[in-house]
Amino acid sequence: MVMTVLSVTSRGQVTFRREVLAHLGIKPGDKIEIDLLPGGRAQLSAARPRGPASQLTGLLVGKTNGARLSIEEIEAAIAKAGTAAGLGEQ
Repeated sequence: MVMTVLSVTSRGQVTFRREVLAHLGIKPGDKIEIDLLPGGRAQLSAARPRGPASQLTGLLVGKTNGARLSIEEIEAAIAKAGTAAGLGEQ
């Protein structure tokens, strides 16, 4: 585990170093979530977009090179992505 120390400005702002943002997978324009935990601790992570499934309509148009996947292949891809994001069973 690597400890990084950051400074807080008089306005209460903090600047994260590039290596910290890269480790979290955060790019310019992304949002950050902070969960406040007991004992004065916090958990920081990249915010993940949330919204209704209807917003996904057309998301992959023009990005699949015409490939068609079975429902089983789609479910396997979703499970793999969820596990990679830490959302699946360990």
